Amino acid sequence: MRWQGVAGLLASSLLLAIYVRGGLAWGLGFVALVPWLLVLDSARTPARAALAGAVMSLAFVAAVFGWFGVAIGAFIGIGAVPATLMLIALAPLMQPQLIAFALVRHLVGSRHGPVLRALAGACAWVACEWLVPKLLGDTIGHGLFPSAILRQVADVGGAAGITFLLLLVNEAVAAAISRRRDGARVLLRPLALGAAIIAGMAGYGVVRSSQLRAPPDNDAPTLRIAMVQASITDYERLRREMGAYGVVRHVLDTHYALSWSALRDHGADVLLWSETVYPTTFGSPRSEDGAALDREIQGFVDAAGVPLVFGTYDRDADGEYNAAVFLEPGGGVLGTYRKTHPFPLTEYVPGWLDGPWLRRLLPWAGTWRPGNGARVIPLRSADGRQVNVVPLICLDDVRPDLAIGGARLEAQAIVGMSNDSWFTAHPIGARLHLAVAAFRSIETRLPQVRVTTNGLSAIIDDTGDVLANVATGDQAVLTAFVSARNPPATLMVRWGDWVGRAGGLFLMALAALTGWRALQARSGHRADDPLADGPIAFDVVVMTPAARAVVAAMRLCAGAGLLWLAMDMWLRVGLQVQSLSQLRLFVVAVMAPVAIAWAIEHALKAQARVEGATLVLDQRRQRIEIPVTSIDGFRPWRLALPGTGVDLQLTSGRRWPHGLAMARPQALWRALTAAGAPVRAERRFDTVLAEFAEARSVAAKPRFDRGLVKFVLFPLLPALVAFRLHQVIAFGGPFGEYVTYGPVAYFTGLLIWWASWSIGLMLFAAALRIPIEGGSLLVQMLRPRVAPAARDALEWLGRLAFYIGVPAWLALQLLSSG
Repeated sequence: MRWQGVAGLLASSLLLAIYVRGGLAWGLGFVALVPWLLVLDSARTPARAALAGAVMSLAFVAAVFGWFGVAIGAFIGIGAVPATLMLIALAPLMQPQLIAFALVRHLVGSRHGPVLRALAGACAWVACEWLVPKLLGDTIGHGLFPSAILRQVADVGGAAGITFLLLLVNEAVAAAISRRRDGARVLLRPLALGAAIIAGMAGYGVVRSSQLRAPPDNDAPTLRIAMVQASITDYERLRREMGAYGVVRHVLDTHYALSWSALRDHGADVLLWSETVYPTTFGSPRSEDGAALDREIQGFVDAAGVPLVFGTYDRDADGEYNAAVFLEPGGGVLGTYRKTHPFPLTEYVPGWLDGPWLRRLLPWAGTWRPGNGARVIPLRSADGRQVNVVPLICLDDVRPDLAIGGARLEAQAIVGMSNDSWFTAHPIGARLHLAVAAFRSIETRLPQVRVTTNGLSAIIDDTGDVLANVATGDQAVLTAFVSARNPPATLMVRWGDWVGRAGGLFLMALAALTGWRALQARSGHRADDPLADGPIAFDVVVMTPAARAVVAAMRLCAGAGLLWLAMDMWLRVGLQVQSLSQLRLFVVAVMAPVAIAWAIEHALKAQARVEGATLVLDQRRQRIEIPVTSIDGFRPWRLALPGTGVDLQLTSGRRWPHGLAMARPQALWRALTAAGAPVRAERRFDTVLAEFAEARSVAAKPRFDRGLVKFVLFPLLPALVAFRLHQVIAFGGPFGEYVTYGPVAYFTGLLIWWASWSIGLMLFAAALRIPIEGGSLLVQMLRPRVAPAARDALEWLGRLAFYIGVPAWLALQLLSSG
């Protein structure tokens, strides 16, 4: 089968090479990895799976980034072939996610089945890309940029989230192909799941696009920003021909001429020049000529009467920086942004790697230092209109952190500046860079103006559409209208680049669960299956239809009250309890209905057991006996209200007038059939519901899952931290309210904070319960054999999010505010 493995690798690498070139080929992203996945399915050992991942990384880099090797060879002067071979040799280091994906996928698949295998593999891919950022920030999700609808989901999970979904669809197609001989029903299951993912992406994209394209409610101040693309490249050659001063003179004169054209013909309010257009330090001249040029640029800005943003160098006592300077007429330097992510081994060398030997080996390596993160700087017109922008220089726009940081600092647009001159002979590089930069606008919903030395300068709206661009090599002015509108909040801005972190947490939880089970099995302390022989007695609630309706109504009322409180907090005060009225609402609308429902259930509580050929229901004041031979049917409640339960169908054709609310319906069914009851096998969906309910009831529940710990004791910890901080801010010390207003006010305040955190954590636990139960039910329907493991994994992920995620979030909030 070796030739088939090679064919699979080549097929996937070829499909990916076509996919990344854009256009109508974006659809290949959903199937490009399928041949390689089929190769991985045949790997017998982890070593072979890892080897398949390493070989795929070589093929991937050769097919997708071959142009990059040629460009590097031309830049450093060693030629295209040696540079390309060097790049391919480094492929496992440049694309480590392929090896991680193949290895994790194999290890999980050998223990947990195809569903968890697909999830774990996708998590390994995105977690690896987050943990080991790649040089160009590339991920296969970027290839979906040509689809104006599907790419909109990036404001939820970024390009990494799209990568995750693409991997799942590829897995679904590969699973369908591998099961093609098992019948149409088996074949269609994974295909339906893959189609559902695509449909969900499309539905979200349609809704989101319509929201973003709706006309604004009010007119905001608008600036006309003119981007000057001078198309002057190869500064080194020009320096040899003209001298250093001559090059600067030529570049500035060209930009002056184009800028005056922008002012005269386009009525520009702001001028934007590209990265390193002024190739020396501004404001810290090295010579008298440099000082004169600095004064000349400021004089041009004063004469033009509009602000200028341009790429230059900056320096301080620590060294030099690639920077963007914001100049205002009559005011000088308004602000300077220093490039945060300089290009490694060309612009920047890490201190631990730098040294004379490296400088001899890489004489082109620069000495710039990295800046200190996102900064928002205002652009102001002569008549006072203002737009706050976050500048990004070249490699800054391949990672989402800076754009997200700018959005959190209330930026209203992105200003991108790049020197893409080394893409002149490789236009695919310029197109890929533009597509990656456009994802920053989708993730933050900030419009973007992006100027480059010789293309592709572009105007990008908040949906990622490239409204206009200047072709590579053209000398032109491109004018964009940018308004001072605050963007809609996105999950990416709120949570940051969260998909990779979530993937890593999932893998850690899965590894912990697997290790725990292995230890249990090795020590011989694994408990026998409690359902193997069926339990002898069960706790049930014997309900008439009226009692069931009342209890269900109380449960629904409590759920509606909790939802109403959550919406009230979301819309009015920002997800926090700040008043006694909210606490009263919680008591009346949530706690009271729950207490009523509990009281009714407690009054109707019974113990069910099978004694010989009789089903016995022992209540506090009565005993009910039903011959098992008279029970003909066993129907789980399809609507799990007020909880899981069953109705008994009698051989007479009538239904027994009482329903049985119980956690373990399948155990009762086994006990009845073992006693000789002619219970018919119910429909598949009913059986799935019963198995799902039983799996939930017998799942291991640690002591810290109890309500007292989860919603009373645990909330006290963050409440004490938040309350102390509130006391220090509001009253000047940790006991300021106690000293000022006395113990009643002090402890009342502490009680409110405690109750607030308790309610908030209840809401959070309810939100976590939705994906846990939904995912468990889906696995129960598709792969019942792995349902217990899937539920355990989801439950532990929920516990990690609850008991570790909440304190971590609180710590981040405190650190960021400090």
